[in-house]
Amino acid sequence: MSAQSALAHKTAADIADEIIVSADSHIMEPDDLWLKNLPPSLKDKYPKYPPRKAPGEKPGGWDPRARIKEMEVDGVAAEVLYPTLGLRLFALEDAELQEACFQISNNWLIDYCKVHPDRLVGIPMISLYNVKNAIKELERCKQEGLVGCLIWQVPPEHLSFLSDHYDPFWEAAQDLNMPVNLHILTGFNYSRFERKGLDTYRATVNTKVYDAANSLFDLVFSGVMERFPRLKFVYVENEIAWMPFHIHEWDKYFVRHSPRAPVPAMKKLPSEYCKQVYATFFSDPTGGRLLDWWGSDTCMWSNDYPHAASTWPHSRKVIAEELGHLPMNVFRKVVRDNVLKLYDLKLSGINA
Repeated sequence: MSAQSALAHKTAADIADEIIVSADSHIMEPDDLWLKNLPPSLKDKYPKYPPRKAPGEKPGGWDPRARIKEMEVDGVAAEVLYPTLGLRLFALEDAELQEACFQISNNWLIDYCKVHPDRLVGIPMISLYNVKNAIKELERCKQEGLVGCLIWQVPPEHLSFLSDHYDPFWEAAQDLNMPVNLHILTGFNYSRFERKGLDTYRATVNTKVYDAANSLFDLVFSGVMERFPRLKFVYVENEIAWMPFHIHEWDKYFVRHSPRAPVPAMKKLPSEYCKQVYATFFSDPTGGRLLDWWGSDTCMWSNDYPHAASTWPHSRKVIAEELGHLPMNVFRKVVRDNVLKLYDLKLSGINA
């Protein structure tokens, strides 16, 4: 029996000694975080959001000490942390308000991660209306120990990823070795509107993939990776099975159409540029079946803790079921090595 087929029969107990790192988990900000900390001149501009209705979320979202205990229950050594309530702030149209809100969020995240910096790894939110200010905040957050940066996945129409508006920021992120992360539910997309009936399903499946594929298309075909070859992008919580299909189709039609419809910004196939693109997933059995053929160096498992949809406290069982078929060297990349390499993490007690 081959190593690959043998691993297919592994259980959560069989991988109990494997070190697991979640590439996409979340903090849960206090509801009053922004109104409590915004300057008086901006408090009245802050939108009135409906209460979040998400039963089942765990206290570790706002209490880092409780989180460490809950991570031990789940068998997870470290987690890369994204916002929850902060995601909706990417749709703010007031640049000054958004910048102020993001600084407040980042300060809260910095303090949260300081409780256990070798296990809690924070991703700061960056407003990109004013690129000079964005670069300053990126530099500040790196100095404070945060890694990478979170930007909108769906920008406003007047600031398309096809424009050169972002080039100074791409350059700064590349020079600072701060990967650029794009998370679902950020920016000017379906998440701004209430969804009812069939739209609930259409948006959370079809439109989600549409948003991710279109933003990635714009980044690739506008030549961002060509101009900034050391810059890394991360697609977060969009799952992964759609990616090899789209990338293959882009290659196929690029070869077919480029003689009569050239793309001056590109000197290589789209798939070559997509080697700079990483992606996280937490519930994608189809994507997991593709990993020994595609994405083994760039895809990263996550648990989405503390959200109700999280794999907590059964992450190892889910991993065994959905990734247990992988050869051990690929398995370890996906559940640990890729995320450690991407963010250059030096976590105590982890020997990747």
